[in-house]
Amino acid sequence: MVRKIRSVSRDTRDLFIEEARRQFAEKGFYGTSIASIADALGLTKQALLHHFGTKEKLYGEVLQQISERMIGSIIAAQAEAGEPQTQLENVLLGLCQDGIRDPQSTQLIMRELLDNKRRAKHAGTWYLKPFLDGLVALARRVPAQEYKSEVALLSMVYQLLGAVNYFLVSEPTLKQMFGKAQYDEMKMLYPDEFKTLIRARLAAK
Repeated sequence: MVRKIRSVSRDTRDLFIEEARRQFAEKGFYGTSIASIADALGLTKQALLHHFGTKEKLYGEVLQQISERMIGSIIAAQAEAGEPQTQLENVLLGLCQDGIRDPQSTQLIMRELLDNKRRAKHAGTWYLKPFLDGLVALARRVPAQEYKSEVALLSMVYQLLGAVNYFLVSEPTLKQMFGKAQYDEMKMLYPDEFKTLIRARLAAK
């Protein structure tokens, strides 16, 4: 059987990134191949290599898009009127809500943290670092946090990110453990619980 090859159009690059994002989130960097991404779209490996050169570069593009979107959430929050604590709270709650609607980015980030041992020593670009730096800078403007060290603020924001990411990637397991009805109720309640955690953590000196 001859596989039908889709013609290359102007949005082929975007299609590759979208499919790569899905597969990297589901299978991780090492579990995803150029062939599997191209095949899912009915395109050739040569078409993918034409746009990106290597799997590493394609992976970098996916992470770059996620990073830019998250940095954009910080910029948008800072543009709104309100106290720094409210701005930081809005960024974190926005990540929670976005992750509930579309968990792929969260899954991919968690896989990156787990799968990056072999590549970390040779990484030339840390795509998520500007977002973490932005959160730390925003946290420093919160009155109760302004005199803390850079490391203390990073530890705090990383703890808060961990709280939401851990929940978001646990959906399949939690559904099996407790059933869909209980999980759906938990998903509805979680943002308010997370808000309580954020406020308590930001108030602690």
